[in-house]
Amino acid sequence: VGDKVMVLARSGLWQEVVNVPASQTFLMPEGMSFEEAAALLVNYITAYMILFDFGNLRPNQSVLIHMAAGGVGTAAIQLCKTVENVTIFGTASASKHDSLKESGVAYPIDYRTMDYAEEVRKISPKGVDIVLDPLGGSDTSKAFNLLKPMGKLITYGVANLLTGQKKNLMAMAKTWWNQFSINALQLLHHNKAVCGYHLGYMDEEFELVGGVVAKLVNLYSQGKIKPKIDSVWPFDQVADAMRQMQEKKNVGKVILVPEAPKEESKKEEN
Repeated sequence: VGDKVMVLARSGLWQEVVNVPASQTFLMPEGMSFEEAAALLVNYITAYMILFDFGNLRPNQSVLIHMAAGGVGTAAIQLCKTVENVTIFGTASASKHDSLKESGVAYPIDYRTMDYAEEVRKISPKGVDIVLDPLGGSDTSKAFNLLKPMGKLITYGVANLLTGQKKNLMAMAKTWWNQFSINALQLLHHNKAVCGYHLGYMDEEFELVGGVVAKLVNLYSQGKIKPKIDSVWPFDQVADAMRQMQEKKNVGKVILVPEAPKEESKKEEN
């Protein structure tokens, strides 16, 4: 009772009171804010397991991070920086490139105006060692082709299915049609690995996930990782918070809190 905890749950957290099993809670480290705690678990567990458990990231390797200014992207960049001499390529709109460079991305690429595969090849003709793929569709094929021998592609989302405010069934059908497919025999000839990751289906893996959280808390306490908060919104401004992400304005996490921070309330009164 009274412990400050981070909570991992598949859904149901956009409310003031939440009831979850104790096994889905983790003690917050000293000095961490609730906003940082809200930004830590899902993104950093995902990025950590993709990079280290599947990706086996080692010194002197190269990584392509899509949506590099988003939640998992910013977590992945920080985690890459904990390994010596890792070269990071990151896709994001041009307005976010300065921020990405400051955080450690050697080569930001504007996916809206450039072919990111061509841009990567200009700098690294052989490709990269690891690709983090939250996009799906034809981008997964591009990712696979960008891998060096012994490279690893980890797919963990299908952002290409999200086409705007309303469902565009044609765009969704096209994404599914272009979905990457490869069989075991083809993999033999390529010397590459394809992995799939979904934290939502790790519900029963308490020891596995708990071990990752312990490592992340340790990295936070050492100052090696720090969740990047883009903005904090009270529940009654949830539509504005969602628009911030939909319009791709955010750099880091968009956080919901039950009510507006007290400092802001005081400013409004003044």
